[in-house]
Amino acid sequence: MAVKYVYFFGADKTEGGGQLRNLLGGKGANLAEMTAIGLPVPAGFTLTTELCTEFYRNDRRYPDGVREEVAENLRSLEMAMDKRFGDPANPLLLSVRSGSRVSMPGMMDTVLNLGLNDTTVQGLIDQSNDARFAYDSYRRFIQMYANVVLGMDGEVLEHILENMKETRGVDLDTELTADDLKQLVTLFKTKVKDTLGHDFPDDPEEQLWGAINAVFGSWMNPRAVTYRKLNSIPADWGTAVNVQAMVFGNMGNDCATGVAFTRNPSTGENYFFGEFLLNAQGEDVVAGIRTPQPIDKGSSDGQLPSLEEVMPECYQQLLDIRDLLEKHYRDMQDIEFTIENHKLYMLQTRGGKRTASAAVKIAVDMEKEGLIDKKEAVLRVAPEQLDQLLHPSLDPNACKEIIATGLPASPGAASGEIVFSAEDAENAAKLGLKVILVRIETSPEDIHGMNAAQGILTARGGMTSHAAVVARGMGKCCVAGCGSIKVDYKAQQFTTASGDVFKKGDVITLDGSTGEVMKGSVDTVQPSLTGDFGKLMEWVDQYRRLRVRTNADTPNDAAVARDFGAEGIGLCRTEHMFFEGDRIMAVREMILSEDVEGRKQALAKILPMQKGDFLGLFREMKGLPVTIRLLDPPLHEFLPHTDKELEELADVMKVPAKTLKHKVEYLHEFNPMLGHRGCRLGVTYPEIYDMQVQAIMEAACELIAEEGYEIVPEIMIPLVGHVAELKLLRARAIRTADEVISRYAAEVKYLIGTMIELPRAALTADEIACEAEFFSFGTNDLTQTTFGLSRDDAGKFLPSYVQREILPNDPFVTLDQDGVGQLVRIGCEKGRKSRPDIKLGICGEHGGDPSSVIFCHNAGLNYVSCSPYRVPIARLAAAHAALLEERG
Repeated sequence: MAVKYVYFFGADKTEGGGQLRNLLGGKGANLAEMTAIGLPVPAGFTLTTELCTEFYRNDRRYPDGVREEVAENLRSLEMAMDKRFGDPANPLLLSVRSGSRVSMPGMMDTVLNLGLNDTTVQGLIDQSNDARFAYDSYRRFIQMYANVVLGMDGEVLEHILENMKETRGVDLDTELTADDLKQLVTLFKTKVKDTLGHDFPDDPEEQLWGAINAVFGSWMNPRAVTYRKLNSIPADWGTAVNVQAMVFGNMGNDCATGVAFTRNPSTGENYFFGEFLLNAQGEDVVAGIRTPQPIDKGSSDGQLPSLEEVMPECYQQLLDIRDLLEKHYRDMQDIEFTIENHKLYMLQTRGGKRTASAAVKIAVDMEKEGLIDKKEAVLRVAPEQLDQLLHPSLDPNACKEIIATGLPASPGAASGEIVFSAEDAENAAKLGLKVILVRIETSPEDIHGMNAAQGILTARGGMTSHAAVVARGMGKCCVAGCGSIKVDYKAQQFTTASGDVFKKGDVITLDGSTGEVMKGSVDTVQPSLTGDFGKLMEWVDQYRRLRVRTNADTPNDAAVARDFGAEGIGLCRTEHMFFEGDRIMAVREMILSEDVEGRKQALAKILPMQKGDFLGLFREMKGLPVTIRLLDPPLHEFLPHTDKELEELADVMKVPAKTLKHKVEYLHEFNPMLGHRGCRLGVTYPEIYDMQVQAIMEAACELIAEEGYEIVPEIMIPLVGHVAELKLLRARAIRTADEVISRYAAEVKYLIGTMIELPRAALTADEIACEAEFFSFGTNDLTQTTFGLSRDDAGKFLPSYVQREILPNDPFVTLDQDGVGQLVRIGCEKGRKSRPDIKLGICGEHGGDPSSVIFCHNAGLNYVSCSPYRVPIARLAAAHAALLEERG
């Protein structure tokens, strides 16, 4: 049976509808659907997305029979409209538009008024009795076709139009006469021939196929490709092409064209929101050539009359259609319409793009109105959108001068004076100054400065670099991997690609949602978590099964996360605590000691500090589970880097600075992420882990005794690759923990588990589970060790991999389900085989990525853990996973 590539829609014959959205694209499906429910839609036909796929598969050639299929549907269209395509006396004119299965507004190409030439324009004049309208349509067609189909720079013909207006002494296109427009047609066609070396095509059939080719071809234009990547739209979906009879909003003052939303797309308020223009065609509304007028009288500022006032009958008909469309689609709609001689036509409807706050309000309101149920309301809000609600954002009306662009590593916006060191950031904050910390890259030693700064900008690093991970945890705005800036610490300045120099004290603004860096201060607006948001999240928690914890190292982080609904701490990185206050000196003293006794003396100084940290976390979590990872990073990260710091430490330790310098050099590693870190530290320096376990258990015992909390500490041993490592360290941890419990005469349950971040650990998880009561998949490092990539250096080439579709996404942002994900699944299956009740979680940054959260649900994990400000996103994604599974 021959494949059908063309579907017709018209009053007497409508093929397809919403059920064929993937085949007909959103626009084609909705045109057929609106026709089927009796709305006034000009007839037309749709060339399918499958034809687009064949078009590219066959080197931009069409399968046999397609031209005949188009010709047959064109004849049906002529009969429906009682006009003939190319007829000199009664010409049918066409619009040719794109329409993928999801809305991609403005990304692909459109051609209007197709079918005009020097002969048919006379037929249009006779039909309309209006030469000005006919030649206005003709010049528009030549402009659009020359740009979209013939590839001419749009400015070339626009320049001729502007010269004509200047010569005639007018400001608007509508002020040009019929003779002016007729002359423009001649000038345009001459310019096309001079530029391209051939005549503008006069044959209507040639025009039609040129436009169809161009619309299919626009699926691969740069802006469409970029939009698809930003919105995770697969390239193999393709676009449909919609060929439709033209109706005209530019035939006089009883004609108009407009765009409207059935509710306010910015706020979600339930009122008709839109604009129109009298005597205009569709592109005029969005092009900004003329000031559009409001649809609704309530939206008018009094300077321009509304459609309600100018054409009350058409306005009322549009209101009725608005209500009908919302009830039919059960969603806020974005519509396009044209009024020709006081007759209303619908040209498009689609689910309207909306802000996060509008999405939440519309979902909650529609549930109240009975249009959708709670489950559908939850699914209506995309988890990714919630970032907009949780961080300050730039005022959309503010002016901005972009000086550089990096990776949007942590959402929000911030302005401040540039500083280049953590110390300067902290000192400035003490003076009440707002600063942006600019670094080549950050390290754990910068934690205090990052905390003091309003935002962080780094020249190197990816989406899961230290700067990105910590900034998200703190809720700080961060732009990472901004490779176009050159940072010079010595000169205390950075230089942009254009050569502009920004020095310490200069003010810049970061937009962590877009990666943009701007000159000067740009106004921001604060998030507002409304009652609707709270109501939606109540519904979210009713439907999700996956629990959501947070990655938190301080009581403040824990408090923020708990306010956002976190159900415990899935990862406390104790190394971040080592940089707090004066303890770094004791940590360095411990690392550089020559013997065990020296290390123990230094650790004795750190013990009460660590216990204080854990007391704060346990109090903040109030009985919720807290997973604490024992020391993980290589020791060199804690060591002094300057001669001055070495001398200060030598004075404390009473040893020569030269001796310490030799020890620092000895501890240097060529590849520290694969070196002496994680459980390997616990094996070689067991006293470090002893101190940490003691601090954890003493804090738990004291709180249970003093405040009656139910606390079950979860002690996590990192970077285990072999069960023997875990067996050794687990035994030692149990000995220390039980000694503390005995000393306090307390009853404390505790768990000992491990972080699965090496492929070998996943593959031997059945052995490791014999010694571990829980697994926490550290997918940041598991991605590194599986791909053999450094997350801090891969930013130099990973964007190219994604752009060239070698990889579908940055694997440090979205979990690689086919590779890393398979290791997670293997680890889960083998772990449960040995220990059926093992607790399984994920604590890499993927725990806050919506598609990765859905994977974790499907893989059967118990919980995900993510940065505090991503907790609501993970909760919503977990609910989506459960509801989508329920739907099958």
